[in-house]
Amino acid sequence: MTSTGEEHRAAGDGPWWWARWRSAVLDGSLALVSALECAAEGIPFARDAGVPVAVGVVFGLLAGSVLLIRRRWPIAVVLVAIAITPAQMGFLMGIVGLYTLASCELPRRIIAALAGMSLFGTMIVTFVRVRQDMARGDLTLGDWFVPFAAVTTSLGLTAPPLLLGLYVGARRRLMESLRERADSLERELQLLAERAEERAEWARNEERTRIAREMHDVVAHRVSLMVVHAAALQAVARKDPEKAVKNAALVGDMGRQALTELREMLGVLRSGEERPPVPAPRQASASGAPGSPVASPVSAVPLAAVGAAAAAAASRAAEGEGPSLAELEELVGQSAAAGMVVNLSVEGEARSYAAEVEQTAFRVVQEALTNVHKHAAGAKTHVRLAHRVSEIAMQVENEPPPEPASASAAGLPSGGNGLLGMRERVTALGGVFVSGPTDAGGFRVSAVIPAVS
Repeated sequence: MTSTGEEHRAAGDGPWWWARWRSAVLDGSLALVSALECAAEGIPFARDAGVPVAVGVVFGLLAGSVLLIRRRWPIAVVLVAIAITPAQMGFLMGIVGLYTLASCELPRRIIAALAGMSLFGTMIVTFVRVRQDMARGDLTLGDWFVPFAAVTTSLGLTAPPLLLGLYVGARRRLMESLRERADSLERELQLLAERAEERAEWARNEERTRIAREMHDVVAHRVSLMVVHAAALQAVARKDPEKAVKNAALVGDMGRQALTELREMLGVLRSGEERPPVPAPRQASASGAPGSPVASPVSAVPLAAVGAAAAAAASRAAEGEGPSLAELEELVGQSAAAGMVVNLSVEGEARSYAAEVEQTAFRVVQEALTNVHKHAAGAKTHVRLAHRVSEIAMQVENEPPPEPASASAAGLPSGGNGLLGMRERVTALGGVFVSGPTDAGGFRVSAVIPAVS
């Protein structure tokens, strides 16, 4: 809320119907002056009416004190002022009453009716008094002066307070409208800021999830194959040196491929903001001598860098960089070289798809084969790919492993994020992902993705 709105609401601490003590003091002062005026004007009224002077003074005091309620009942104040106009008293009360009436939020017809009554009442009384004065000889002007004096006096006592009250009332309503609009705008801005913060937090979480998924897909498969080949290398190192050399070469090739893909991904993350290298702090050894450099903690990636990374990754995907279905045979061949019995079958006429569709299909098959290496080493695996009219379907199904202990023979850890990442990738493209055990004791991973050329 704006400071103006706060002051406006905090100002309502006055007594009774007054919003502020200052207003109460002002009305009290005006009522006191009006009562004294009417009391003084009640003396000649009492003499003309033939009543005791004390009665005229008390009547004037009571009539003038009505001005105290001008904010609560302005219509009553104006009616009293009109009623005592023939007694030639209550001029201040009439002026202030008309001003208050015009500035209040009352229907215009009521204001016009009461202002007209006050105008004609003042005009008639003035006309009669001036004519009487001329008849007594107090005034020696012509007959034209009687209506002129009546009209000018009535207009002078009615028009200025009425116009001023209308102006003040319109300005007050305008200020209240602007205040309410400012408060509304401030609330809307605060709501927009909260929503922007929520969207930023959602974008950060989505980008962290995407980066984690990409890192998992890039590293998990090749590292799993490296572990399988390393285990085989350890088993045949002495028995079959030639096969050991072949497995060692495969481990090196896969390690280099994993590092290459990892560097590409880290390059995308760093492309949003170039930072100068920070020298690593040195850690003292146990003897007190300087030791080797210790890597400093990695600072959190700011939102701008995350956005740049997402944009760069999207542009790379749009340009067709990254894995595609053309590399599927090579992927299956790598698993076969690691000792898996795997066969690939393709149905339908092969064609090109959008880059994100091909990458997602490739990653689903890759992660499914990785899970076979982790949890069902040695199990026969079937990879099926179907090109349909409006979609592409893939299925990776493995049979039960030949030996129950072989599932953990390589000691491959599992983070439990593989199936979740596959599901997120497929559903993000509007596809369907299903995974679960088969009746024969194996495991099946199936996905259908809409074909976007």
